[in-house]
Amino acid sequence: MRSVEIFDSTLRDGAQSAGISFSVEDKLHIARALARLGIPYIEAGNPASNPKDIEFFLRAQKIPELFSRLVAFGSTHRRGNRPQEDPLCQRLLEAGTGCVCIFGKSSKIQASRVLGVSMEENLSMIADTVRFFCSRGRQVFYDAEHFFDGYHDDPAYSLATLRAAREAGAQRLILCDTNGGSFPEDIAAITRKAAGEFGDCIGIHCHDDMGCAVAGSLMAVEAGAVQVQGTFLGYGERCGNANLSAIIPSLQLKRGYPCLPGEQLRRLTKTARYIAGISNFILPPQLPYIGSSAFAHKGGMHIDAVQKYSGSFEHIDPALVGNERDLLLSEQSGRTGLLLKLSAAVPGLQRDSSEAAELVELLKRMEYEGYQFESATASFELLVLRRLGRLQPFYQVELFRSIGEQSDEAHTRPSSATVKVRVGNKTEITADEGDGPVNALDRALRKALEAFYPAVRQMRLTDYKVRVMEPQNATAAKVRVFIESSDGENSWTTVGVSTDIINASFRALTDAVDYKLYCDARK
Repeated sequence: MRSVEIFDSTLRDGAQSAGISFSVEDKLHIARALARLGIPYIEAGNPASNPKDIEFFLRAQKIPELFSRLVAFGSTHRRGNRPQEDPLCQRLLEAGTGCVCIFGKSSKIQASRVLGVSMEENLSMIADTVRFFCSRGRQVFYDAEHFFDGYHDDPAYSLATLRAAREAGAQRLILCDTNGGSFPEDIAAITRKAAGEFGDCIGIHCHDDMGCAVAGSLMAVEAGAVQVQGTFLGYGERCGNANLSAIIPSLQLKRGYPCLPGEQLRRLTKTARYIAGISNFILPPQLPYIGSSAFAHKGGMHIDAVQKYSGSFEHIDPALVGNERDLLLSEQSGRTGLLLKLSAAVPGLQRDSSEAAELVELLKRMEYEGYQFESATASFELLVLRRLGRLQPFYQVELFRSIGEQSDEAHTRPSSATVKVRVGNKTEITADEGDGPVNALDRALRKALEAFYPAVRQMRLTDYKVRVMEPQNATAAKVRVFIESSDGENSWTTVGVSTDIINASFRALTDAVDYKLYCDARK
C-alpha cells in the first residue's frame, strides 16, 4: 500500500482562524510537537507577509532536526516582475527552507478578476516562479488555488496551470478546494482525472465550508492523491481546514495508508491536547478519535456491551490514537459501570462489597444534591478515594477571600484574592489579581502552592461553566460550576455546587489542583 504524505499548515493556514494569534514561541513549540509526531512537512508561514514569520524562520534555522521539515509559503511572482527581481520571492529564498509551497491561480476567473492578467501571462507567472525556485535547489509544491471551481468553469485551463507547474519542475501539484464548496464525489472524480494525467504527484487541500473537508480529502486519496494538506485540529479561516487529526488515523487505520512512522499514531491525542493548549482553544469533546467523548459510554447496556465486545460501540481501540475509554458516571450507571470506572484508581474493589454499595448510594445522593459527575469524573474519583481513606490531603486551605471592583464605565472587572494554605507544618499566604474573582482565586491558589508543588505551574484553566439549578429560587438558587483544566498533556474536569457561586467555583478549583497532584504522585 502506498504511503500518504501529510502536510500540516497549522502555523500558516491555521493561524488565519478567528481568535488565534501565535507568538514566535508558540509556533516553535507547535512545530516541535508536529515534528515529534512525525509530520514530514510543516508549513510554517509566509516570510514575505510579516516580521513574526521572518523571525520564526531565522530562529528555526538553529534547530536542524526541526528546520529540515519546515516549508515556506508564498505566491507566484508579481505581475510585471521577474522572480529574481521580486522581493516576495527573495524573502522566500532567505527563509532558507529546503521546500517551498507556491500558490497560483488555477481558475480563469481568479486570474482575470483578481490578478488582472491574461491567461497566458498567468501560466508564465506559474512556470517562471516554479522554475526559479527549482533552479535555487528548492523542492517546490504548487498549490493550485481555486482549482475545483476553475475546473468546473474551464477544465482545460485549470489542467494547463498544473501542466505549467509540473513542466517547470514542481514535485507536487496540490488541488485546492479554496472556497470549501465542492462535494466529495466531485473532488474524487476530478482528482482521478488529474492523477491519470500527471501521475503520483497530486495532493489535496480542502476547506470546510460545507463540513466536507475531511470526506473530500479521504476521497481524493482513494482517487490517487499522494499528499494531504490540512491543519492539525481543523483550524483555519472561515469554517476551517481539513482536520488532520481525523484524516491521519482514518487513512492509516481504516485504509492501510501509512501516514506516520512506527508507533507515532499513539501520540495523536497527546499532541492534539498540547497544540490546543498553546492555541488557547477548547477541544470539542465530540472530535473524532481525540475528543474526550470519542470513546465515552453512559450507563446500562452500552457499558455492559462494550466490556463484552469493544466493537459494539467503538470503531477502533482508543489506545491506537492515545485516547482512552471513558465510562460516564450518573444515576444510570449502576454498580457495574461504577466499578469499571474506578478499577484503575481503586484496585481490588469488589462488586458485592459494602464499599461498592456505599459508593453507588453516594453517587446517587450527590447527584440528587446537584452534583453531576458525568463529565466531572476527576471530582468523583477524588471523592471516592477520600471516602475510602486512600488519598491523603496534599494541603489544607485555611482561608480564602476575594474582593471585586465594579464600575459601569470600566472595560474590565479587576478582582483580587487572598489564599492561605498549610502543607505539613508550613503555611503560605498569597494574593493575586485577575479578571474577575474566580480568575483571581485561581491565580492566588496556584501561586501559594507553587512553593510546595512546582508542577502546578503547568496547569491552566481552559473552560469554566456555571449552571443555575433552581431558577425558581432566584438569587438564592444553587449553582453548579464546572472547571476544565489542562497541564498541556492531559485535561480533566471538576465540579463544585453551592448557593454561593464563589464557593462552588473554589471547590471545583481545589479539586482541579488536587487531581493534578494526585496524578503526578501516581507516576
